[in-house]
Amino acid sequence: MPHTRLVAFDLDDTLAPSKSPMDPRMSQILADLLDVVPVCIISGGQFAQFKMQAIDNLPKAGAAHLERLHLMPTCGTQYFRFENDEWAQIYAENLTEDEKSRALAAIEARAKELGFWESETWGPILEDRGSQITFSALGQSAPVPVKQEWDPTGEKKNTLREAVAGDIPDLEVRSGGSTSVDITRKGIDKAYGMKKLAELTGIPLDDMLFIGDRLDENGNDYPVKALGVRCEAVDDWEDTARLVSELIPQLRASA
Repeated sequence: MPHTRLVAFDLDDTLAPSKSPMDPRMSQILADLLDVVPVCIISGGQFAQFKMQAIDNLPKAGAAHLERLHLMPTCGTQYFRFENDEWAQIYAENLTEDEKSRALAAIEARAKELGFWESETWGPILEDRGSQITFSALGQSAPVPVKQEWDPTGEKKNTLREAVAGDIPDLEVRSGGSTSVDITRKGIDKAYGMKKLAELTGIPLDDMLFIGDRLDENGNDYPVKALGVRCEAVDDWEDTARLVSELIPQLRASA
C-alpha cells in the first residue's frame, strides 16, 4: 500500500447525503481517521455548508482534531484552517464584479433558453459564493430524491455547462453536484485546490489519497484524478464509511 499521509474527501454524496448532515456513524469514522492522519474536505459548497454538514457533527471536536482538518469550500477556491481557536480563511480566489455579473447573466439566459429554469424551487437558483457562482436547478435545499430525479444521467447539466462555457470562455464552467453547475476563475478547480494543499502543508500529492463520488470525466472530482492523485471512487457515504473503516487500521499499522 502506498504511503498515505493525508486523506481528502468530497462532501456531498461522499461524506454525507447532498446538503445534509453527516450520519453519526460517518462522523465517528471521520473522527477516528483524524486521530491517524490529517484530513481535507474539498467540495463545491460554501464554508457554512461544511460547518453544518461535517464540522458541527464531529464527536470530540476539540482543537487537536480541528487543527488536523483542512477545509476547501467552493471546489478549492477557498481554504480554511483552524488557528487560535477559530476558523481562519487562508486564501480566496474571488471573482471580480464584472466576472460575477457576466457569469450570472450567461447561466440564467442559457438555463431559460434550454428550459432548465424551474418555477418550483427550494431556495435561490443562483448563488454568488464570492469565489464561485453556482446554479442549482432546484435550489440548495431541494430534497435529495427530487434532485436525483431531475437529471439522473447528467445530460441536462452537461448541456447547460457547454452552452454557458461558450458564452464566458475566460471563466471555468463545470458540472457540480446532482443539479448544479459551478463557475470560477479559469483553471481554478479541485486540482488547483489539491496543488495548493500540497504547497501549504508540505505533504506531496503522491502521499495523498482522494475519495469522491464524481470521478467520471464529467464529474467535478475528475480534475483530481487527472492530476495523478491516488483516488478511490465511492457511490455514497455508506460506501465511504466501509472504505475508511478498512483504511484506518492499515494507516495505523504503517505509522
